Amino acid sequence: MSGTLYVVGTPIGNLDDMPGRAARILCSADVCYAEDTRRTGTLLARLEADVPLRSLHRHNERSRVDEILAHLARGNSIALVSDAGTPTVSDPGRLVLGAVREAGYDVCPIPGPSAILAALSISGLPADRFSFFGFAPRRGSARAAWIAELLGCPHTTIVFEAPGRVGALLEELARAGLADRHAVLCREMTKLHEEIMAGSVDELAAEWGPREVRGEVTLVFAGAPPGNEGPDLAVLMDKARHLSREGLRRREIADQLAEECGLSRNEAYRVSLRVGETPSDD
Repeated sequence: MSGTLYVVGTPIGNLDDMPGRAARILCSADVCYAEDTRRTGTLLARLEADVPLRSLHRHNERSRVDEILAHLARGNSIALVSDAGTPTVSDPGRLVLGAVREAGYDVCPIPGPSAILAALSISGLPADRFSFFGFAPRRGSARAAWIAELLGCPHTTIVFEAPGRVGALLEELARAGLADRHAVLCREMTKLHEEIMAGSVDELAAEWGPREVRGEVTLVFAGAPPGNEGPDLAVLMDKARHLSREGLRRREIADQLAEECGLSRNEAYRVSLRVGETPSDD
């Protein structure tokens, strides 16, 4: 007899959005692993679910793997939840899922509310193709490369950001070339103080830059206008690597890319930053 790991979606704010099947799984599970046991404890209390609760977050996920596999070997059912929405989507759980699958146990999705789809659904932007960029890297070349990719993405793009950093991100995106790009900012979706604002990135930056923001924030950006996507990133990277092998320094690479490929100086420099990050296929 072997157990099952249930990946359970939970409300992104309003507990009345709890799906019935997800509630039944949480009430019947032998053990529940949660990103924040206090927050999940509130949800379990509302459901009157008497289920043992264990933490599973980014600092202890690796150490929980053997414990979870032992539960499954005894035939126990396990519910995995995050603070809100769907586990493993910019949340812990990926390592556990990989180990559980490799060990041959069943993994069952229990879908629920999603901040990504909720924001997309009210954005008014094309939803037939979209990209999810997660959280912006905090600093350095990784952040510069992330912004460059967002700038050139031709599809609607969805981003998470911490409330204390959303103003700075919008201001940086405006400076990087997205000032006129249409965007929608969703704060505290489904909660009492839900706030949704649409406008250009420049307008959102002016509104939210000075504000002390609280709560969860999801941003949706329009894709790059047709014909303005610029050269393919892979082509630019190949060219940048070639210039690097010729001995050019990062700033010289950026200058040559800007001149030959029609990039802004900022865009060209972000590509040059990635040369040392991404190995070539040579």
